[in-house]
Amino acid sequence: MKSKKQTEIKVIFWVLAALFLMFLAAPVVQLLLKSFASGQGTGVTLQNYGEVLGGRGFLNALGNSFLVSSASALITTGLAFVLAYTIHYTNVGNRYKSFLRGAAVLPMLLPTITYGFAIIYSFGKQGLLTRLFGRQIFNIYGFNGLLLGYVIYTLPISFMLLNNTMGYIDKKYVIVSRLMGDSGFRTFRMTVLRSLAGTLAASFIQAFFLSFTDFGIPASVGGKFNVVAGVLYNEMLGSIPDFGNGAVVALVMLIPSVVSIAVLHILEKYNVRYNRISAIELKRSRGRDAVFGAASGLILLCVLAVFAVIFVVPFVSDWPYQVSFTLEHVRAVFADSSLSGVYVNSILVAAATALAGTLMAYGAALITARSKVPPVMKNIIEGIALVTNTIPGMVIGLAYLFCFSGSPLQNTFLILIICNTVHFFSTPYLMMKNSLSKMNASWETTAMLMGDSWVKTILRVVTPNAFATLIEVFSYFFVNAMVTVSAVIFLAGARTMVITTKIKELQYFNKYNEIFVLSLLILFTNLVCKGIFQKLANKNHKKEKAVKMKNSKKSVWKRAAMVTLAVILGAGVAGLSGCGGSADSGKVVIYSNADDEAVTAMKNALDNHGFKDQYLFQTFGTSELGGKLLAEGSKIEADLVTMSTFYVDSAQELNQMFLDLDFDVNTLDEFPSYCAPITAQEGTILVNTEMLQENSLPMPESLKSLADPVYEDFLSVTDVASSSTAWLLIQGLISEYGEDGAKEILKGIYKNAGDHIEDSGSAPLKKVRAGEVAVGFGLRQQAVADKAKGLPIDYADPVEGNFTLTESVAVVDKGDKTNGKAMEMAACIIQNGREELQSYYPVALYEGEKTDSANQSGNPKSFSEPLTVELLKKHQELSEECK
Repeated sequence: MKSKKQTEIKVIFWVLAALFLMFLAAPVVQLLLKSFASGQGTGVTLQNYGEVLGGRGFLNALGNSFLVSSASALITTGLAFVLAYTIHYTNVGNRYKSFLRGAAVLPMLLPTITYGFAIIYSFGKQGLLTRLFGRQIFNIYGFNGLLLGYVIYTLPISFMLLNNTMGYIDKKYVIVSRLMGDSGFRTFRMTVLRSLAGTLAASFIQAFFLSFTDFGIPASVGGKFNVVAGVLYNEMLGSIPDFGNGAVVALVMLIPSVVSIAVLHILEKYNVRYNRISAIELKRSRGRDAVFGAASGLILLCVLAVFAVIFVVPFVSDWPYQVSFTLEHVRAVFADSSLSGVYVNSILVAAATALAGTLMAYGAALITARSKVPPVMKNIIEGIALVTNTIPGMVIGLAYLFCFSGSPLQNTFLILIICNTVHFFSTPYLMMKNSLSKMNASWETTAMLMGDSWVKTILRVVTPNAFATLIEVFSYFFVNAMVTVSAVIFLAGARTMVITTKIKELQYFNKYNEIFVLSLLILFTNLVCKGIFQKLANKNHKKEKAVKMKNSKKSVWKRAAMVTLAVILGAGVAGLSGCGGSADSGKVVIYSNADDEAVTAMKNALDNHGFKDQYLFQTFGTSELGGKLLAEGSKIEADLVTMSTFYVDSAQELNQMFLDLDFDVNTLDEFPSYCAPITAQEGTILVNTEMLQENSLPMPESLKSLADPVYEDFLSVTDVASSSTAWLLIQGLISEYGEDGAKEILKGIYKNAGDHIEDSGSAPLKKVRAGEVAVGFGLRQQAVADKAKGLPIDYADPVEGNFTLTESVAVVDKGDKTNGKAMEMAACIIQNGREELQSYYPVALYEGEKTDSANQSGNPKSFSEPLTVELLKKHQELSEECK
């Protein structure tokens, strides 16, 4: 029987080892190889390392990341300690303690990408809390905003670690210490702090890494305080992606991971374990209880107050200008099939992740806690847990992008599920291991002597006793899969977009009402599921008491819990089997960076000319779609692309991925045979008229005037390193003042913008609209639309000119797998969509078109040189010199 047991355990080990070899080791090795690849991919070079490590600003960003991550980890650990101490070492009421336990983990039920938005709408110049206090409490951009966001983000994890460990500290030693005449501080230091030394250090490391690798919060409130996660995102998904440099940045981010693995291993010996926990009554102290009770309440009040805005903004007409109550934004989300569809996708992926992850964590814990396999096998599992505990989610996602592009896993639900399972493996494994280690070690031996097989013993004896922990593990995987974005942002496709990646997309288009509605949807989903999971776990813990409960109450909860669990498991199985996207398999997939107006016009053209319900339309930010085009080439999921023309040209030059168009294209200017223009985006100066009046600021008339010191801290522009919109501003400056003159003006503009140099082309309008700044530079048609809605938004066409960037349609060449309808749809968009498109983007592009004088820009101009990637790189270098 022993050999059979060993065989079964070893089978589980080899299955897990193979999975982590394929989906952890291989992708990281691929990432390493990518970092040494030359730009042409034809040799090995250290050039990428030289460019990154010697690049302007990288080491500064790395230092900033260490600074703010360390500060936030230190503060978080201190706050979490206060909360946990209040629960375990004070006599405040049990209901209050239950509230502390629940409220402390509430932020982890929301995606981190919404934290930055919540901070802006709470503490910004027009924020909810700013209005309540009558003044802005502090500057939210840069170090301050990051510190606040990171503390809120990491507090739940730190609290869970400390709260769990404090529950296993034997409090009788507090009494022993007092009887020995120790002072209060010495008793506290010897019986509490010393017992928690390992956990406190682990809490600091965990909080540090969560902050160090997050990019959602810096994207919103980072300002000019650059951090390394932002550098990685810009290298991979900036206006000109550099995958070799991105791989180097990702590997640099792994260095602290290697160090922390060693530190965590050393800290294991400092963990204090007690054979039994004595039940004692704590010494009464009203002062202690009042101080810690009030401190804990204040901590959670401050944390939860930041999220109050999420419950306000979606239910007003247009914050902060029209604050009348409305449910229109909520209705719009549920009426939009694309938004409701990603919610269903998220439930599916989260459920399948929870199912697969729970099985993997359970199997791994059986190896290390309930078997006698060679120590090397146990050490391998422990090593995997340590690695997955510290490897950044962005690094995993990037490694998967390199490793699995072009494979059958690309853009599937399965790759998202595998990525989530690997990413979140460590904590659930440790939870299962601790639970199994506490069980009677002789159960399997006794069962085998009675003739039961090892499998039967696990199913009949061990699993029922581990049921509560299994539910907790399932819940952990489910909740984290619902809120994660850092890894899956690189992997989701049109058919597999999940709710957090949709929120990231909506950020580019200023749809903050939809963002907050989707965030609430995630919150309520996690609350409901977590409540049911907790009910199941508590039911198992209190089995004897449950027998005494009324049968009706018992059966209702049992049925509700089991039905919900069955639905979730069913969805998970569906996800693992690949269901959910098959119905769309024949549809044309359209990838686009277009704005809402352009998307609507293209959809109208297709729907009104026989293509209704025959396509899937997926929008991206310009840099994100550009990154996918350059990385994936013809292996991309899309059949049809609408994208900035210079990106289309670059992708064609690199990957030869587009077919020549087979319909006539009669453009005013010459375009390549593989694409046809759909819109021309114009740049202009944006203003908030109320902010101008309140701060007695003059109406800007030129790009040069934006360098006037009067606009310092009132200006927002985009960074040409991450957004092509900024290129329109730089074109205007160089055309009018030459490169030297442009540099002098640009230095003043960047100085005035300060923390408001943005990564997204629509971000300046977001800042202007929200009242964070008075003036910005962005896309003209967006300002025209806001002004037409009655918002206090206006625009000024600069005397240097309204320069343009065209966006074009192109058909992806997939050889025998090319979707024949893609070319027909491209022709339909050009032939039938231009009239509506031109109403929003009034620049004439085709023969016979005229520009509507009512919408025509005041000073349309074109740059003297052809717009190419090489020219963009040159202008990026000019821009960097001015910062």
